[in-house]
Amino acid sequence: MISVLLVDDHPIVRTGLRATLEADPGLRVVGEAAGGDDAVRLARELRPDVVLMDLQLGPGIDGAAATAQVRALPDPPRVLILTTYDSDADILRAIEAGAIGYLLKDAEPADLLRALRSAAAGQTVLAPSVATRLVSRERAPGTSLTPRETQVLQLVASGHSNSAIARALFISEATVKSHLVQVFAKLGVDNRTAATAEARQRGFIR
Repeated sequence: MISVLLVDDHPIVRTGLRATLEADPGLRVVGEAAGGDDAVRLARELRPDVVLMDLQLGPGIDGAAATAQVRALPDPPRVLILTTYDSDADILRAIEAGAIGYLLKDAEPADLLRALRSAAAGQTVLAPSVATRLVSRERAPGTSLTPRETQVLQLVASGHSNSAIARALFISEATVKSHLVQVFAKLGVDNRTAATAEARQRGFIR
């Protein structure tokens, strides 16, 4: 029996997931959380085999931050991401946080059930489009943004100034500017607005 903790800020989604999972005699939902902080607390208390984690949650920490905290627990559960977001920024943050898999919410129920079993067994599970993105990054590293460059550009897209980005990432403004120079060169643009538009078109950021 594989025990699962559901983490999603939409009650209707959690209800649907619970129904799907509990229709399988080999899976058992042991708890639900709407936010990242509750997810970490319940993972510590309930000790599930797998945490099925959304990335965009309610108030508090997001899914990637919650994943990192869950994976830092003693004898931690596996974390399988189930989200609607497939940008490089989201995928890289989740994987760096320690997620063992990354699925999109358009997955078939049977694929989700197989993914949960694979995750519980310690096997990496990736949606086909996510796997394609990661392979493309490996094959063309010179044109892909690094995780830090992606992070900087995501903050630019959110309207942050260089000084605000520096404070958020605990780096200097000079380092922020250096990252942006590299981003502009890789994307073939010469300003922040064009960089944001090009990165969104390529799926690097939301």
